[in-house]
Amino acid sequence: MFSTGQMIFAIAFAVVFAIIIVISYKKDFKLHQKNYKGVKWIGIFFTLFVILLLFIKFFLKE
Repeated sequence: MFSTGQMIFAIAFAVVFAIIIVISYKKDFKLHQKNYKGVKWIGIFFTLFVILLLFIKFFLKE
């Protein structure tokens, strides 16, 4: 399905891309801590809200 060269390129691309993402994240970590303080609470409440909606959907379906 894929040639050997394509597989090598895909693996090399994925590895280099992951390394660049990690380096960028480490570089901006302090800035993210400052600018996105309450984001974890929004994520928690959003997840709980979706779970509540699913619970209501299955509860009212029966």
